[in-house]
Amino acid sequence: MIGHYRLGAAALAIAIGLQAGAIPALAQQQQPFFAGKTIQLIVSTGTGGGQDANARLVARHWPDHIAGRPTIVVKNMPGAGHLRAANFLANQGPKDGTVIGAIVPAFLLAQVLESSKGIQFDAAKLSWIGSTAAINSTVYVWSNTPIKTMEDATRQQVLMGATGAGSYTQIYPIILNAIVGTRFKVIAGYATTNDVNLAMERGEVQGRAGNNFNSLRMENPDWMRDGKIRFLAQVGLTRDPDYPDLPLMHEFGKTDADKRLLRLFSADIAVGRPFMGPPGMAPERLEELQRAFDAAMADPALLKDAQDMRIEIAPAKGEALQSLVAEVVSTPPDVVARARQALGDLEK
Repeated sequence: MIGHYRLGAAALAIAIGLQAGAIPALAQQQQPFFAGKTIQLIVSTGTGGGQDANARLVARHWPDHIAGRPTIVVKNMPGAGHLRAANFLANQGPKDGTVIGAIVPAFLLAQVLESSKGIQFDAAKLSWIGSTAAINSTVYVWSNTPIKTMEDATRQQVLMGATGAGSYTQIYPIILNAIVGTRFKVIAGYATTNDVNLAMERGEVQGRAGNNFNSLRMENPDWMRDGKIRFLAQVGLTRDPDYPDLPLMHEFGKTDADKRLLRLFSADIAVGRPFMGPPGMAPERLEELQRAFDAAMADPALLKDAQDMRIEIAPAKGEALQSLVAEVVSTPPDVVARARQALGDLEK
């Protein structure tokens, strides 16, 4: 009996020890993946613009809805018409959701048109998380120029400020020159769109393209309120409700083929201001970030900050973006061929 008792006690001690060792392991397994982690958010523009402000707004509130409440740190990575950021996201850093992007979707067109030799990604394979809003873009001139309509721009040269090749600031004027016959002269080389805006105010250039209504309302409300700029067109698939009389870019096409081509250059606007992860992200990690993003878009605190900052929130889900992007990158070859020809003078 004594020997039996001692054996039982030893077994009990071993069992207790095993359980004690299992408790930390179990706790570790139950710990949310993002607990104690930092998520790096790559923004494809410089600081101070609408895209940057939008990303920083989301970065403040998104962690509240991610299990483990990670810290999100914004890193600006402008350059090469947003390709620098897209390449970084696709090829560098971990694939576990700790590096994500807030990249202006102009890089979709760059891939479709193969307009740069520096493309190192497939947009359809990125992990699309969600978009805060799809806001139409614009083409406009400073009010002291003699240009009042798009037709005027077909008769007189207009100096348009621009950033890198492949950015909307260059693409829209060049495609309008090729298809509509405008005489936009692109003055490229400005580091950021804020620099382009300052150049307009100084009179170095007469206009710009690729600025959406939301950014204008947030950054330059006086331009709109005081009539300092004159809109020539809006870019998107449907007219903005606040500007029902302003023609869409593709409406200036003279033929159905022209309109179809200009619609290609408008489709990525429907992607809006997206957030995406790298290719190969685990499905459960992507779904976790998608649902947390959806929750953040309905967060009263985020919506209040967005209202104060004049940032529009009209979100799109990641699954919808994934389908739309797949459609854009699968544009028929005949449309792509004509688009490449039209952009023949775009800087590589």
